[in-house]
Amino acid sequence: MKKTLSRRARLAAGGAAVAAVAAATFGTVAANASAPAAPASVTAAPAKAPSAGRHTTTTATRLTVDAAAKAAHAALDAAEREGQRVTVAVVDRDGNTVVTLRGDGAGPQSYESAERKGFTAVSWNAPTSELAGRLAQTPNLKDIPGTLFLAGGVPVTADNAPIAGIGVAGAPSGTQDEKFARAGADALSR
Repeated sequence: MKKTLSRRARLAAGGAAVAAVAAATFGTVAANASAPAAPASVTAAPAKAPSAGRHTTTTATRLTVDAAAKAAHAALDAAEREGQRVTVAVVDRDGNTVVTLRGDGAGPQSYESAERKGFTAVSWNAPTSELAGRLAQTPNLKDIPGTLFLAGGVPVTADNAPIAGIGVAGAPSGTQDEKFARAGADALSR
């Protein structure tokens, strides 16, 4: 005689199986995500060839918080030496803000503008003044969320790859904003 499980029993058994698979998957992901990063101003590791049948991972070069703060302070200091009230933002390779310094007297619009200029510079690995010129050929670039195609953003690179962006906003011209952003990037090479 064949015994048939009730609908409730089948659902409970299926739910238990799904929970077991999810727990095993979460444990694997959590174990892989817990490796600490090396403490340096810029971290990197050489790429390794994939092994047959194994997962391949990459290591990205990142700017540390200390290096981002150094760049932001250098940019803000350059602006203050010229009597300009600006905001400086340093974003990481993914466009996430690492450090933002709003100088005394900087306008309220400068905060978001600085972040968006940094994001735009790192996204295209080019100064935003150069990117603003590209809008004539490709005007829909400006429609990409989070971007700002005004001078004042510069990328920070390592091995010719973008690792961060520095955005400055608030000076009377984008040329000045970009000059101060470059001062921040230059501070990282000293």
